[in-house]
Amino acid sequence: MQNNYYELTITLDERYVDLIADFIMNIYDEGIEFGKGKLILRSEHDLTSVKDALITLQDQLDTPIEMDFSLEEKENVDWIKTYQESIQPIEAGKFYIFPSWHTPKEDLINIKIDPALAFGSGHHATTFSCLKAISEVVKPGESVIDVGCGSGILGLACTKLGATVELCDTDPISVESCKQNFILNEETYSKLWEGSANKAEGNYDVVIANIIADVLRFIADDLKRILKPGGTLILSGILDKKETSVTEAFKTLTLEKRIAKDEWVTLVYKKENHG
Repeated sequence: MQNNYYELTITLDERYVDLIADFIMNIYDEGIEFGKGKLILRSEHDLTSVKDALITLQDQLDTPIEMDFSLEEKENVDWIKTYQESIQPIEAGKFYIFPSWHTPKEDLINIKIDPALAFGSGHHATTFSCLKAISEVVKPGESVIDVGCGSGILGLACTKLGATVELCDTDPISVESCKQNFILNEETYSKLWEGSANKAEGNYDVVIANIIADVLRFIADDLKRILKPGGTLILSGILDKKETSVTEAFKTLTLEKRIAKDEWVTLVYKKENHG
């Protein structure tokens, strides 16, 4: 272990924490600590490249996201232990999401997730709301696809409810992380691939896509195509100010439920049997 390590603190609007964390996970393969309106990265390697990538991202966005950066070199302590202590279990719907250094709960469905490589530990409004929707919607024996699976937490939840699950993500780090989390939970999926819904070969009782509004609009036709008549579509990752653009893209389906948490929205649709 080196004597020193680097710590990068990114301070930003709470609404964009999930989005920026997802971006970071594409270029950085160590743990992220989530705070209120901040993200903290620690590494024995210089984190200037991550900071520079975020500055470049700022310049490329149509709607700027203000971020303040603090990059410090610190004396090495057991920051992995410190990080672990900062991650607390969470209850969402029927589920108890906990890291492996905590104990499971007897009265809930337990999902073990060690937040490190993966985005999606249940603490974020979008993941939390999806877990609530899954608790109400998914039935044993149903076929489910999780598009943009991230850590695999939503697919794991469906598997533990007795569904047959396929998963995909365009990010290879997420695909690998998803695979590892299924192993960690001693569960199996039907298929897992790098890519999106356009590569799906089946039709599904439940389609889940917790991504971002612009991507949901872009892949709307694929999501609707692979959903069985009578099936349920769970969409999340939608900032409330982007909600109208999403509902317009999915107006041929019937909106059954809207779940709002913080400034994020989850929409639950039904595809009518004649649709």
